[in-house]
Amino acid sequence: MLAREFVERFERFAPKEWAEPWDVPGLQLGDLEAPIHKILVVLDVRPETVQEAIDVGADFIFAHHPAMFHPAKNLDLSNPQNRMYATILAHHLTVYAAHTNLDSAPGGMNDWLAAALGLQDCQGLVPSNGPATTADVTMGRIGNLATPTTVQAFAQHCKQVFHVRGLRLISQTPQAPVQRVAVLGGSGSEFYTAAVAQGADVYVTGDVSYHPAQDMLAAGLSVVDPGHHIESICQVELTRLFTTWATENDWPVAVQASTLNTDPFTFL
Repeated sequence: MLAREFVERFERFAPKEWAEPWDVPGLQLGDLEAPIHKILVVLDVRPETVQEAIDVGADFIFAHHPAMFHPAKNLDLSNPQNRMYATILAHHLTVYAAHTNLDSAPGGMNDWLAAALGLQDCQGLVPSNGPATTADVTMGRIGNLATPTTVQAFAQHCKQVFHVRGLRLISQTPQAPVQRVAVLGGSGSEFYTAAVAQGADVYVTGDVSYHPAQDMLAAGLSVVDPGHHIESICQVELTRLFTTWATENDWPVAVQASTLNTDPFTFL
């Protein structure tokens, strides 16, 4: 099959028009008219995941995070990012990314995160700003735990669910009860007021910085920051989804999830 055929099917699930205005989803490098036989699903397009694609014989890389957030100003191959682009093109790989459109899609990233946390009766947290979104296309989710717990115990639960060695807890009341939980994958600090407005006991999101954390405390909200890399859940979920599509449509294509950890942070 052609890369274009696969992309057309995916964009019925999570159209690029659902992405936030600042985002750059879609074709990153390569040729959508190229035939594909094996897809490697990754969170990040990094030199190590590109080499993984080459090693496993993939010809299509499906990524969550775009490879080209910032335009290249030159093609100086002493720059590691440029060298990675050159490697992608030299090996005839096609790279495609679905970022905030996948985050907001019904049945997409934030539904996977909410399910992993065991949330029930979920609703959207904040409307998407994508130019073609509808009422059911929302960033983040908010729902309820089946059994109440405490802030601190819930933070420990997040460590286990997302397989992280450490996380940051922002709370003045670690023993307070928790039942209603909001989650937004990636960097969701700016949306904490929506979590407060919808009655969340805890908000789960990544990349919380110093001053927003103080504002969250002042608002009486407890926040669990397990990092940005928890979005790697997409590797397993997308592989499962794409494999189902391949079976349903009799596509001659294999799908494999990356086995590499691209989280740049280490807890000591």
